[in-house]
Amino acid sequence: MSRLSARDLVVGYDERIIIDGLDVDVPDAAVTTIIGPNGCGKSTLLRCLARLLPPKSGTVLLDGSDITTLRPKSVAQTLGILPQNPVAPEGLTVRDLVGRGRHPYQKWYRQASSEDEEAVDEALELTATAALADRTLDALSGGQRQRVWIALALAQGTDLLLLDEPTTYLDLTHSLEVLDLVHSLKVDHGKTIVMVLHDLNLAVRYSDSLFVMRDGQLVEQGPPESVISVELLDQAFGLRAEIITDPVFGGPMIVPIGTHSARKVPMSE
Repeated sequence: MSRLSARDLVVGYDERIIIDGLDVDVPDAAVTTIIGPNGCGKSTLLRCLARLLPPKSGTVLLDGSDITTLRPKSVAQTLGILPQNPVAPEGLTVRDLVGRGRHPYQKWYRQASSEDEEAVDEALELTATAALADRTLDALSGGQRQRVWIALALAQGTDLLLLDEPTTYLDLTHSLEVLDLVHSLKVDHGKTIVMVLHDLNLAVRYSDSLFVMRDGQLVEQGPPESVISVELLDQAFGLRAEIITDPVFGGPMIVPIGTHSARKVPMSE
């Protein structure tokens, strides 16, 4: 049984239903990426899996229990989330921010313990941000900031990490830097990671499993090599494309041709 799953999930905002009757099982110790067109419910699903957004009906199961029945601290000790646009108080140092990941283990009457300090040091080392510990967030590059926010989630000591568009606003170099970190967290530390990405080729390259969504429904799920096809891209994205073999990693690579609303003329014509 998957440690994180959902059954017959219905989620929305006020009267608007975004996800209707969705079932998912997140593969353990793997990187799963949710992809789909804008507005299909990717981030909504991630927020619901993290208990940030309560479902209208259905159940999110964490280690076999309805996540809404678990104590907030218990959830925070098991599951960490990096939202799409995290914010921090001005002037906060990297070490202070990462230290906030230890709050689920602290009491109101107890200061940070040696165990907390060790967890922060380990999170900084894992994300290659130890040298930045005394710098403020506003002094960092985009890629450095994203690694620091991931360090905050790691300091929680959770095995499950949910990352909502961790490469947003990053150039390709910094995006690869963050996704290489995600890959190493899975390979070297056995983390279960679910993330939302817009870049399809990066999603294919860095994922063990894909959840493909459209209009609040799960269109397809499974390993990229068995999921990505010309037909799937047409169905889910309205995208005309060719699928070739990635010359570096050997998996599928998507070469966009255009959409149904416009025809791109090849350079040779």
